[in-house]
Order: sequence, then structure tokens, then C-alpha cells
Amino acid sequence: MTLEQLRIFVMVAEREHVTAAALALNLSQSAVSNALSSLEGRHGVRLFDRIGRGVRLNEAGRAFLPEARAVLARADGAQAVLADLTQLNRGRLLIFASQTIASYWLPARLVAFHARRPGIELSVSIGNTQEAMQAVRDGAAELGFVEGEVDEPALSLEVVGYDQLVVLVRPDHPWARRSHIGPQDILATPWVLREQGSGTRSSLEDALANLDVAPGRLQVVMTLPSNDAVLAAAEAGAGAAALSTSVAAASLAAGRLVRAPLDLPPRPFRIIRHKARHRTRAADAFVAEAVHGVAPPLGASG
Repeated sequence: MTLEQLRIFVMVAEREHVTAAALALNLSQSAVSNALSSLEGRHGVRLFDRIGRGVRLNEAGRAFLPEARAVLARADGAQAVLADLTQLNRGRLLIFASQTIASYWLPARLVAFHARRPGIELSVSIGNTQEAMQAVRDGAAELGFVEGEVDEPALSLEVVGYDQLVVLVRPDHPWARRSHIGPQDILATPWVLREQGSGTRSSLEDALANLDVAPGRLQVVMTLPSNDAVLAAAEAGAGAAALSTSVAAASLAAGRLVRAPLDLPPRPFRIIRHKARHRTRAADAFVAEAVHGVAPPLGASG
């Protein structure tokens, strides 16, 4: 098998559509289909079930996907090491960020870094804290940015900012007219929350535990995989929600949601890196210039 076949396989697996993968790879649909057929035929295994115009990973494909990603990550790492031997005018930096950071904290820093280092390609993947931790641990990303706690001995952590989590309810919710809510109130109302493994979920559960509220006793009526989905469900009246003030700003300003009288502590934004893997000059430059703001004059080679 070739790296090109692996890239095509991963792209099709992620998009579950051959045409969409072909567009993303700037290849013809026939080239993508032929690469998949060649990969499957050479090893005598089917990796996808063809359903209508789409494709779905079968059991063999699901088993193969993490291995394919790991091989591509090692190849990208090898390329990064070679590129790192030259000046900082080319290369690729792989970043994995949790949703809140990726949507509200990171973009301005990416733009500023690109203005100074236009030859460095910035590739950003988005998921939850656990997925970011796994990506950095496995070498699929060199830098991770997360809100949640990380308990992984192989990774180093550095606090690079703070965020405020707030509890949100509709204006017609009983909490909207209260000046105080206690532990029993928290347990008596429905909640709509992010999924387990997200920094938002873990930060809320840690804060509730400090208030002597067992997170497992919450009436969680919906568990959703994105900030926008939680926000929409809360606006529709599904229950109380906990989200970043950055995420909730527009809904609060429009009066679709209000802050409940439950104060939560600020939560840190952390950057995570692997302790043992090679640290590229591009990653070091991004941390120094885009995160810490220690930037050389424009045009400096680094």
C-alpha cells in the first residue's frame, strides 16, 4: 500500500462520500475509487459498505482506520523533521483544539502567525479534550489546545489563558427569576450537556462536585456533541446548559437565554505537547509568537 492510498482511505472514511473526498483531495472521483479498489483488492478485504451514493466503514474498515491515521501521522512527523532542518519559511504544523478554543480563542492567533510565517501550513483538527489528548499522544498533532483536565504522563501541560463557564436558561425558566440556587435546585432541573470527554462537561462536573453536588445525579435529558447543538437545545427549552461566555454571547445579548445565579470558577486553557517527541521549530515559533506574543520583526527567518 502507498501513503497516497492511505490518505485517500482516511479522507473517504471521514467524509463517507467518494465525491466529497475527491474534491477535498483535488482528485478525480475515478482516481479515488481506483485507489480504494486497489487497496482492498491487494489485501483481499472490503473496507467499506456501499450504501446508495455514500459509503460507510465496515468492521474491517473501522479496525484499519486508526492504523492508517497513525502511519500518516508518522509520515507527517518525518516530513516535519526534515523541513525543520531549514529556515522557518516552509513546513506544516498539525494542531488539535477543543471546540471552544478552536472557534473563539485560536483563530486570531492562527491569522497572526500566518501573516508572519506564510510558508508554514497550519492544519487544525477539532474535537473534544480527550480526542485532542489522544491526537498529541499518538503523534497525529504536535500541539493540542484544551479546556479540560488532562491526565497523561507522556504529555506536558501549560496554562495559556482562561475562560468563564456560565449556566444558561431560557427567560421563562424558574431560575431566571431567582437570586440564588442551591444543590437541590441543581438536581431538580433538566440539563442538556456536552458529551463525556469534553472540557466543557468535565469543567462543569468538577465545579458541581466542589458544591457537593454529585454530577451523576443530574437529570441529563440530552447529551450533544457540539456547543452549537447544546446552545440550540437550551434556547428551545430542553433544560439548563453550561457553556463558555464566548459561545453564549450572542444568545445572551439577544435575550434568548439568561445567566442563572450559579457562579462557576474560571477554567484554564492549556496547551499540551508530547514530552518525548521531536519538537519542530514551527511549533516552538507558534507557541512563542502566537500564544505568548513574543514575535520577531516581520520577515525574520527565525
